[in-house]
Amino acid sequence: MSNKGEVTRRNVALAAAKALRHKNSSKAAKSAAGSALSQVQRPTRVASQKAASAASKALRNSGSSKSAKTSAGSALTQRTENSKV
Repeated sequence: MSNKGEVTRRNVALAAAKALRHKNSSKAAKSAAGSALSQVQRPTRVASQKAASAASKALRNSGSSKSAKTSAGSALTQRTENSKV
């Protein structure tokens, strides 16, 4: 499994931290945010299948906050090229 060399940028890391702190964030949103934060400045780290699935769920949820969707999108871009969600 090759990595695309993506890393989480500062603005996405801040959004992920905000999603983790928010009391109304769903479990899926917090999982995606945690995955995005774990990839800050680590281009060799990729999102797991479980984290990618949670990120996808957070993106589809109309009640997810902008910060939750931002971090979920980042987590999904950091999946390996040959992985399926």
